[in-house]
Amino acid sequence: MKQLIQKNIQVLIVVLLFFSGYSKALVIVPDTTENRFGIEEEQVDFTDDLDSLLQSWYIQNYESNAIDSFTLEGFQTVELNDSIIKWQLSQIASPFSLDYNEQVKAFINLYLNKRTQQLSYMLGLSEYYFPIFEEIFDKYDIPLELKYLAIIESALNPRAVSRVGATGLWQFMYSTGKIYKLEINSYVDDRRDPIKSTEAAAQFLSQLYKIYKDWTLVIAAYNCGPGNVNKAIRRSGGKTNYWEIYYRLPRETRGYVPAFIAATYAFHYHKEYNIKPVAMELPIMTDTMQISQNLHFGQVSDLLNVPVEELRELNPQYKKDIVPGRENNTYALVIPQEFAMNFVDLEDTLYRHKDTIYFAEKEVIAPQKYEPTGVNPPSSKNTTPLTYTIQSGDNLGFISSWYNVSVNDLKYWNNINRNNIRAGKTLTIYVPKEKASYYAKVNDLSFEEKQARVGKSASVSNNSSVDTAPKTTFDKNAKYVYYTVKKGDNFWSIAQKYPGVSNTDIMELNGITNPTSLKPGQVLKIKKKS
Repeated sequence: MKQLIQKNIQVLIVVLLFFSGYSKALVIVPDTTENRFGIEEEQVDFTDDLDSLLQSWYIQNYESNAIDSFTLEGFQTVELNDSIIKWQLSQIASPFSLDYNEQVKAFINLYLNKRTQQLSYMLGLSEYYFPIFEEIFDKYDIPLELKYLAIIESALNPRAVSRVGATGLWQFMYSTGKIYKLEINSYVDDRRDPIKSTEAAAQFLSQLYKIYKDWTLVIAAYNCGPGNVNKAIRRSGGKTNYWEIYYRLPRETRGYVPAFIAATYAFHYHKEYNIKPVAMELPIMTDTMQISQNLHFGQVSDLLNVPVEELRELNPQYKKDIVPGRENNTYALVIPQEFAMNFVDLEDTLYRHKDTIYFAEKEVIAPQKYEPTGVNPPSSKNTTPLTYTIQSGDNLGFISSWYNVSVNDLKYWNNINRNNIRAGKTLTIYVPKEKASYYAKVNDLSFEEKQARVGKSASVSNNSSVDTAPKTTFDKNAKYVYYTVKKGDNFWSIAQKYPGVSNTDIMELNGITNPTSLKPGQVLKIKKKS
């Protein structure tokens, strides 16, 4: 009966289109011919990712409890009507060009026929995540439809990690996350924070739009990077229509924009195909607590009776179930709103609850002084310890010859692991008792006098092992330029000024590992590329 009603609706739309004078929309296709099997190949990675990415406690909880939200039993494959889909896409108010062609159709078929259950899961998750995305995108004045990028990137799984290490809802690499000031350490990964990562994604998308002034190219550049898009434009003779540079783009990106258009369509018209959201029971109403001390999810779960798994889903940025709060650096903890008042009332108790279990104090062991093993110092009956103050130009070879001892003994007595010694430091040297007065004078002699006593030249060796200050050198090679950092600069914006140069190139050349360390007035060395 439902299929009959759906078919009648489709017929009615076609009739309305005919009588309203609606002309057939232009089908835009890639400007290079390719067999249709290529379309299926481009879906392989995305299809596999969609299955593996949809892993969350809510989905597992749904499956284990068999919530009767809907059933796919008896579900039949729907036939896609090209004319209807084109018209429906044209009715979506969007600044994007929602083109329809074989590539887009293949992904629509994926959502509506091959991965219907996964689509239902994502529809359920979107009820929690999309309001977060929309509020932030509205603040940055970018199209709200870009929220569907998260479907392609992570299937709305904040813990998603790609094969190359991109992480979170918006799939940021480590270096990119640092550029946008996302905290990433052993306890916290803001790439997995729904709010902070979406802020970073909005900033990145805004910057890409300033480059291309075309949202479809922005979507492509978000996936494969502006460098690859620029190459595709150049290789196609300056064309800037996505479909005209389609086959110049990396294979993965060819499926990216069609998958985005298909996701937009599926989320707008899923009801017409009798596809319903799975009720994930996500707590839509939440509250945020500022944590100023170490707090374990187990402590909150014990006293407030909130499942640890639910706290993990609401706070995916905490990697070890620990909020590492400090008085001068608080962290946010999201909890269901119904528990907010209890949290406030019990906050002091929460921090103390089983703290010796969740935060067992580790014994602090002071480093012990290195004690040589194997050979004991010479017997005090036959030897006397003397002290020698190292002078500039000395090395262990000189000193050992002045006291007639071996270099190895000299290093052993003074706990020296390498050959470097520093002027001004003292060495302990064991000499025979009967010659103590003779060697005691060495410390007061000049370098020439010390060398003369052992019958050696007074010239100073160039291989002196006494540490000296390194000399500063400047590379005047014409292949390099120097850039003075201005207020508001970051490595990504600076790299845009030099074709072919990436933010990583600049950081590596200047020996910088912290992308947030730039300061106005700082001079960067940049290697020009042709």
